[in-house]
Amino acid sequence: MQADIFDVKLIIRIMKVILKENQIAELLDEIVEEITAATAADVSLALVGVRSRGEILAQRLQKLIQDKRSDKVELGTLDITLYRDDLNQMSYQQPEVRTTEIDFGIDDRLIVLVDDVLKTGRSVRAAMDALIDLGRPQAIRLAVLIDRGSRELPICADYVGKTLEVPLDKTVQVYLHEVDEKEEVVVE
Repeated sequence: MQADIFDVKLIIRIMKVILKENQIAELLDEIVEEITAATAADVSLALVGVRSRGEILAQRLQKLIQDKRSDKVELGTLDITLYRDDLNQMSYQQPEVRTTEIDFGIDDRLIVLVDDVLKTGRSVRAAMDALIDLGRPQAIRLAVLIDRGSRELPICADYVGKTLEVPLDKTVQVYLHEVDEKEEVVVE
């Protein structure tokens, strides 16, 4: 029993809550304001979430943007598993390939790619490669809840909820009700 108590105390010390549920909602509202301010009403807009938490954030953003625009804002989901550049390094497990669900044409459309955390830029590069295989968008913009730095590729987000400076040995984890039964951003 003593070891269990120690483990819980250690976990509590290691995890630092950066954002709580209401703060996440406020940041998403700010991102929506930025997207709508930067996008003319006559521009064909679509949001594409990167599986899995980017998908959830894109759904939330679509609902909020749809409340501000009279035209339909399309929503899609992108699986980037086969576009990752680290597949050959994942020998310890078989990657789970899920579906890409984009049931609209992306040609000549402004695509806002949505992800939860931007770190190295490699996932975003994979997502752009996957999108380009589907067509030729007018432009691709990037919206992320958290930008934690540490780029390995020259990629930056157009819409950022919060920028954090996090040591390389730490991870930023986004927890969302839809999949985690809690809503917060923590550094572990």
